Amino acid sequence: MLWLKNETLVWASSALAYLTLTVALALTLAWLLKRQRMSSLLAKIPGPKSHIIFGSRPDSTTAEDRIQWLIKTSKLGEVVKFWIGFMPTCMICSARGAEAILASQRHIDKGTNYNFLRDWLGDGLLTATGSKWHSRRKLLTPAFHFKILEDFLDVFNTQSTTMIKQLQEKADGKPFDMFPYITRCALDVICETAMGRPVNAQCNAESEYVKAINTFAELLIKRTTTPWLRPDWLYTLIGQRKEYDACLKVLHDFSQDTIVERRALLQDSRRSGEKAEEQEVFGKKRRLAFLDLLLEYSEDSEKLSDEDIREEVDTFMFEGHDTTTAAMNWVLYLLGHHPEIQAQVHEEMDSIFGDSDRPATMDDLRSMKLLENCIKEGLRLFPSVHRFARTPQEDVRIGDYVIPAGTNVMIFPYRIHRDPKQFPDPEKFDPDRFLPENSKHRHPYAYVPFSAGPRNCIGQKFAQMEEKVLISSVLRKFRVESTVPRESLKTMDPLVLRPKGGNILKVFRRA
Repeated sequence: MLWLKNETLVWASSALAYLTLTVALALTLAWLLKRQRMSSLLAKIPGPKSHIIFGSRPDSTTAEDRIQWLIKTSKLGEVVKFWIGFMPTCMICSARGAEAILASQRHIDKGTNYNFLRDWLGDGLLTATGSKWHSRRKLLTPAFHFKILEDFLDVFNTQSTTMIKQLQEKADGKPFDMFPYITRCALDVICETAMGRPVNAQCNAESEYVKAINTFAELLIKRTTTPWLRPDWLYTLIGQRKEYDACLKVLHDFSQDTIVERRALLQDSRRSGEKAEEQEVFGKKRRLAFLDLLLEYSEDSEKLSDEDIREEVDTFMFEGHDTTTAAMNWVLYLLGHHPEIQAQVHEEMDSIFGDSDRPATMDDLRSMKLLENCIKEGLRLFPSVHRFARTPQEDVRIGDYVIPAGTNVMIFPYRIHRDPKQFPDPEKFDPDRFLPENSKHRHPYAYVPFSAGPRNCIGQKFAQMEEKVLISSVLRKFRVESTVPRESLKTMDPLVLRPKGGNILKVFRRA
């Protein structure tokens, strides 16, 4: 009987091995067939030459060379294919292509590069997908209602006043870099509106939080653009993991500590029967922040954990900092090259404010029609988020091409915004493009600085308000001249599109 038992075990082991091998072969065959189909479809899409191992990206990975390579490659067609190693990417360079991706409720999964943001942002609104994204978007939309945004106007005005005082010292006609001044102001704005907690970046650029957010951004850019630093184990082995983790700890601790403090304030106000916004903090009426709204949502309706709240606050910090900074700098750079348009903006400011130093109101912002069009035109030429990605889970047809499911798809607003059919003489700075009579027949996806469709930027109204207040504050007091000619301008693409070497301006006090 023993031999029968042994024979049975041998048979069972052989059967298991055969089954395992069959399953492995079937999965391999399925993968090969899928890969062959993907390669066949991608082969029909134009693109640069590709190396079998290294792909078709440029040899240099500097921020300057990367954007120049993308701009050059984008001229190959409305859909362009290139390879990053073994991973294919399809770049969308037309309004029609952008609509096919962005208008769909099915193509909402973000591209693979967004995974690197999860260490900081977790599954916040920017990185979440599926049912979690839908529920969070629905929950957070009321936080960006017009009446709530109006309460942030005082922050915009206060912080812009601080920036103007610092710029007074630079208004001697000597060239200097405007970028850091606007960056620190925008950081103060976003910290106070998101968390209700100032970091005083404009007065203390060496604060721990300010240094951590700047260092983390640099490390993140380096990691995402260096192929061998992408895997976690390699980054731990040969990367700057220790410094990376130290920055993350500062960022997360700051957010978590603020959540604890603001939750305690909220509970105190409820016990006293006093409205949160009527409380005084440091002798001033307490202003509701984005964080306060999330805390109220977590107690009044859908439960959010402190970790959920931290994810959303950190996401707001990330999305609302560098993007608005870049946009404002580009507008001032362009106006500095077009004194005739800048003079018209000065006239608009004078007609609204006269000689007054009073803070801007919502009615004032609504009256800034020309400045609004200048901001829109600045975002057309130099969109802060000049590329963003999706991973569609089903095939997408754009004209004669089919992008197979699972392909990384890059939307490239920098090229989309330069379509001469949609924007004649596309390199010209012309704010009148956005007058109603000039834009009413334009393709709805020809201009996508805030993305579009169901996953458009939830904070775009906030950004537009902030940009109007800060830029108008500068132009009420100063005249600017740009020192770097357009033909000599070099751009970089770290997390946002920015000028290499900063935004070098001359600033003069207005008479």
